[in-house]
Amino acid sequence: MKITGIETYWTQTPFDMGGKPAAFGGLNWQSMNTVWLRVMTDKGIDGWGEAFGHGGSAASLAVLDTQLAPAVLGQDARDIAGLRRRLGQAFHLYGQNGAHTYAMSALDIALWDIAGKAANQPLWRLLGGSPVETLTSYASLLRYGSADQVAAACGRATERGYRDIKLHEITLPEIAAARDAIGDAVRLMVDVNCPWTVWQALAMARDLEDLDLTWLEEPVWPPTDHEGLSRVRLEGGIPIAAGENAAGLHDFRASFEAGAQDIAQPSVTKIGGPSAMIEIAALAKAFAVRLVPHNAYFGAGYLASLHLNAALAPDAPFERLFVDLEASPYHDLVEAKNGKVSVPDGPGLGRDPDMHVLRRYLVREPTTHQLPG
Repeated sequence: MKITGIETYWTQTPFDMGGKPAAFGGLNWQSMNTVWLRVMTDKGIDGWGEAFGHGGSAASLAVLDTQLAPAVLGQDARDIAGLRRRLGQAFHLYGQNGAHTYAMSALDIALWDIAGKAANQPLWRLLGGSPVETLTSYASLLRYGSADQVAAACGRATERGYRDIKLHEITLPEIAAARDAIGDAVRLMVDVNCPWTVWQALAMARDLEDLDLTWLEEPVWPPTDHEGLSRVRLEGGIPIAAGENAAGLHDFRASFEAGAQDIAQPSVTKIGGPSAMIEIAALAKAFAVRLVPHNAYFGAGYLASLHLNAALAPDAPFERLFVDLEASPYHDLVEAKNGKVSVPDGPGLGRDPDMHVLRRYLVREPTTHQLPG
């Protein structure tokens, strides 16, 4: 099954988060930036993937258009493992994380989509999962930086049926406001995005002790300080989650060997696609670390995450950013209803994007790469 064409798209979709966003991650969140990859074959089967976008969309697209697309044209779309190995070796000079890995993630997702379509099976079944119609979802709030806004957002989330809520706040008043708003019956997690030294993280863990957090996510800078994170886990008294910024399988192994994580959070659009997720899931199981995949996107990676959650971590809550998109190429498939999300049962990822909606939000015209002749 020869790869005959590659198309890349960049969309920017307005959303409502119910309040004024606070800037973090290099973004003042106003819209959802998504990088899409379409892989076309001589058998008439197309696959869709997603590279990590947000503020890094332009970098991911540059790699897809200038390096990955020329390298895969004419290759066998069925050779997922071989392409992954060869491209990984070819790109290793550019590092084990960042735009090249994000581009590889998009390709891997698209190739698995093609494999599922060719087999006429959903991805979760190819991965050996049991049938599951829905997954429990948690509302992943963006950063507000205001206790009042946090409390109001938590109220909206519980009204929509969520019983698990994650914050991205970094100061005690906002986190405490969330607990006051939701009471004791709703689980609360906090992702602080690597802001503190080990000593600062330990001091914050003591301040947060009475708030009954389900986990504290990435409290230490840099995220590769596995020994420092291990100290926070052992001395801070709160379960530690990490992994969205990990540089592949061996980085996870180093973290597990250091005893740095209770919860592993690989991100399918950043870590290398479903192929990497399968490896990391097995490693986490061997180290008795709970797998809760990270999901902060709404393109093909969102659908891939649904399948991976269902197959590899069916009891783990599914992360859904708590925003209301103006529209989605997947329509209702990206919506949570009463705190649950639906798992597609169609072949591959389960649904192709609605091109009319996708094109409505294009940042630039799509780039097409085709096999000569």
